Amino acid sequence: LHYPLRRQRQMCIRDRSYSMKKTLIAIALATTIIGGCGMFDASNDNNNKNIMTSKAELGSFGVDLSARNEVVKPGDDFFMYASGTWYDHYIMPADKTRFGAFTGLAERSETQVKEIIDDITSRTDLNADEQLVADFYQAYMDTETVNKLGISPIQSTLDQISAVKNTEDLTKIFGEAWLTGAKSPIGGYMWFNRLNPNQYEMSVGAGGLGLPDRSYYLEESERFEKTRNAYVEHIVTMLSFAGIENGQVRAEQILALETKIAQGHWPREKKRNRDLTLNQVQRTDLAKQYPDFDWDTYFAQSGYKVPQLNISQPEPVKAMIALVNSEPLSIWQDYLTFHTISGNADLLSEDIYAANFAFYGKELSGQQEPRPRWKRAIGEMSDTESLGFAIGKVYVARFFPESSKLQMAQLVENLRTALGQRIDGLDWMGEETKVNAHAKLAAFNPKIGYPDVWQEFDGVTISKNDLVGNIKHLRQFFNADSVAKELKKTDRNRWGMTPQRVNAYYNSSFNEIVFPAAILQPPFFDPNADAAVNYGAIGAVIGHEMGHGFDDQGSKSDANGIQRNWWTDEDRDAFDAKADQLVAQYNKYEPIPDNFVNGRNSLGENIGDVGGLSMAYHAYRLSLNGKEAPVINGVTGDQRFFLAWAQVWKEKRTEKSMLNQLRGGTHAPGRFRAQAPRNHDAWYKAFDVKPGDALYLAEDERVRIW
Repeated sequence: LHYPLRRQRQMCIRDRSYSMKKTLIAIALATTIIGGCGMFDASNDNNNKNIMTSKAELGSFGVDLSARNEVVKPGDDFFMYASGTWYDHYIMPADKTRFGAFTGLAERSETQVKEIIDDITSRTDLNADEQLVADFYQAYMDTETVNKLGISPIQSTLDQISAVKNTEDLTKIFGEAWLTGAKSPIGGYMWFNRLNPNQYEMSVGAGGLGLPDRSYYLEESERFEKTRNAYVEHIVTMLSFAGIENGQVRAEQILALETKIAQGHWPREKKRNRDLTLNQVQRTDLAKQYPDFDWDTYFAQSGYKVPQLNISQPEPVKAMIALVNSEPLSIWQDYLTFHTISGNADLLSEDIYAANFAFYGKELSGQQEPRPRWKRAIGEMSDTESLGFAIGKVYVARFFPESSKLQMAQLVENLRTALGQRIDGLDWMGEETKVNAHAKLAAFNPKIGYPDVWQEFDGVTISKNDLVGNIKHLRQFFNADSVAKELKKTDRNRWGMTPQRVNAYYNSSFNEIVFPAAILQPPFFDPNADAAVNYGAIGAVIGHEMGHGFDDQGSKSDANGIQRNWWTDEDRDAFDAKADQLVAQYNKYEPIPDNFVNGRNSLGENIGDVGGLSMAYHAYRLSLNGKEAPVINGVTGDQRFFLAWAQVWKEKRTEKSMLNQLRGGTHAPGRFRAQAPRNHDAWYKAFDVKPGDALYLAEDERVRIW
């Protein structure tokens, strides 16, 4: 896959579920006054009562107490204690594979964006950006035209694939996969020079799989064999839309090819290791170090000059080159034909979309019905390389109060102060390393709500009746923008998510933590909620993203975003020992029989959760100025803090979706993220957790890193 500049890797609070359209190449990505967010300030509460000027959205103070199952002991299953009644009674909608706090808030964002688009499409006095939005939406929703066109919008690409005569022709198609929606076993995208974040460089790795992870191809089990058989049937169906005969044989050959690709890939946890994925090479030396691939032809399809590259997966890239040269052209042609049809299915006639959904939605993820077309349209339009920022600009003006940004900024500084104090108190880190840790913390750059500089769309052409053409025009626009910036100083104003996205991320190259506007709503953030709730929810999210700067991989970059070792050997060994302890803890979680959480692959996110909670709880206690929080509805302040965290991670999902997450994602499932408080002493006291309870950990088994 080829990703232009704006496609970036980052460490996020929320997992990205497997997409039927995209396969990622590699897993990438301050003294203040302490004051609580919300209306409570213990220093002004002589009567030990919580005074609120407005009502919280959830319950009386920001937590949905009705979601609890108080029959369950908190120390046995904190997830079910906090959200069990909701979990037992919630019925998954047919168009969902998962539902929880993130999903509910994402649906609110979708509804708000739909309101914006409905307003735009009802008017005639549109500015340039609004016209682009209106025309794109009309093209997506015009099913009559889409159905009439059938497969014809991608026929020119299919013809090009059919005309492949040699490996040079094949390489051209790989090189323009970013434009056509096809796949490539070798993929590149513009990223930042990890040794000099002021420069861009091309990152190249191995891709090309149609299933979520290499284990789907390589693991011998009845479950995965069934998935592979269904995948072959799906390939046959998709090839039939292009008039391909002998579909069964050819589909089996495609599966065999992808199995060889999977064999050449690194396991997902190995892709996370930043020491292994930093392999810089000058463009002039590329052919010497990675011979037998026409790099000139490959890069010519995008226009990148590419003076320097980073080969993120050296051995897998060499393995992909070997396959390009050894596998018959005819099989590569069938492979490209299938993935071009499948990769564009969302944009083609409804029969093609339905066939693609039958596998990627229903068979692979357990989704019973497609999402409504208007939601799919909004999803397509909200991407950073689509019209997402054009919509986001209106979204912020209409739905994001500036007061939320100001309160969030204060919370970030409170968390910064708390982490600074926690660094000072670490007994496993020496003074030399602490100096560098403080420097990195002080350099954290928070971005809240929306970009300071908005994306411009001058030169983009959008038609009311050419959906595939619109997608190509947008891809060409962002690719040209990326090529134009390739040799310039990196743009630190850029955002990797649009404001209407319910998520957050940390970018190690810029040492920045980013919180889009849409996540700054209940249950994560509510200006009218109790302070404990905001600290337990969005406070811990802030801590999570800060934690990525100090997790097992983010900690390999310094205050300036440069990848280097700023640790003493002794301190690094102590850190690694604690990290290994957390790996072992999460490895024991078994969401599906015989399928466990991969503690090593999810380590960065788990450190973010456990460390983020520590920072947020510390900041919360500082906000009380030495006083005790009031009891509200029988719930103490510490209980409210941990309940807020657990309810952020309430979710229900299909088993197939869970499997996708276990094998293809970097986050532990929400059920186990909700259990992260078992590493915190205050949780034991708050809920009277005792030895013998299922979640109980002896004090020396509780992982305390940050």
